[in-house]
Amino acid sequence: MSLQWVSPREVIDRYSAFDTVIDARSESEYALDHLPGAQNWPTLNDSERQAIGTMYKQVNAFEAKKRGAAIAARNIAAHIEAHVLDKPRDWAPLAYCWRGGKRSGALSLILDQIGFRVSLVEGGYKAFRADMLLDIERLAEQLQFKVICGTTGSGKTRLLQALHAEGAQVLDLEDLAQHRSSVLGAIPGKAQPSQKRFDTLVWDALRGFDASRPVFVESESKKVGNVAIHLGLLEAMRASACVFIELPLHERVELLLEDYAFFLRNPEHFCQRLEALTAQRGKLTVQAWQDAVKQGDFTSVVRSLLTEHYDPVYLQSMERNFAQYGQARNLDLADRGAAAMRLAATALV
Repeated sequence: MSLQWVSPREVIDRYSAFDTVIDARSESEYALDHLPGAQNWPTLNDSERQAIGTMYKQVNAFEAKKRGAAIAARNIAAHIEAHVLDKPRDWAPLAYCWRGGKRSGALSLILDQIGFRVSLVEGGYKAFRADMLLDIERLAEQLQFKVICGTTGSGKTRLLQALHAEGAQVLDLEDLAQHRSSVLGAIPGKAQPSQKRFDTLVWDALRGFDASRPVFVESESKKVGNVAIHLGLLEAMRASACVFIELPLHERVELLLEDYAFFLRNPEHFCQRLEALTAQRGKLTVQAWQDAVKQGDFTSVVRSLLTEHYDPVYLQSMERNFAQYGQARNLDLADRGAAAMRLAATALV
């Protein structure tokens, strides 16, 4: 038999060595977060887990364990039939559950008896997450970040995309967070990941970077929508070299009208989101913006939002938080088009 427990640190160091990563938790636990690339093979699904938990409290632990074992055995048999019958003898999976190892252990014991080289995460997902958060800080300290700065609408995200197309290493935190990192940054139809999921996505991105090459990242604040950037990563970004990109104001307005076209299609939603700025800009100013939106004058609203709200707030934040902002390399963009972004990306690479 080759069943073995591996520490979270060893899992992090040898992650690519496992042929398959199996999450034996329920589907809702898996949806909240899971190890990168993990497949969900629930030993007990959500409803089964709830039923066994109720029996554990209302009847007794022994009866609950017997019923749970029967359900788990059926589920494990189904997983083997669905996923394992085509696996070769040298298949080497990694399995985990929440913490104690009972659910992943039951599955792994059978896989081990078949003859596979099975590894179990010591301490489960909970222990892995604790070590993963420490590893984010370690990786951030090793990487050389170049922070793309620029006022709202200057094309920072478009430049990151152009840099990626040119083969540069890019950490797009807004893409991972499914949010454009402002009061108006929620993307319709797209839910943000949980904080745990966001952390795992960030770790997975960081571990894939080559430390000998720069990593381009946007100048984010502490939070991207509802999720927070790991403090170790944030501090590394804020200590890094900056590149400040500039785009003419009319181009910035047009860029935002393109990127936030969903507000143009739903003025009522736009007005609702503007309410969030009342505390900062005052009721009269917000009301004037809302009246202009209702009249279809989106251009003047966006221009006013930039000059009266976003620009002053952004510039103050950059000067306060990014140590090398004062020495930033300036990069003027002719326009918001793909060719201009590609030219800028080429210059940076």
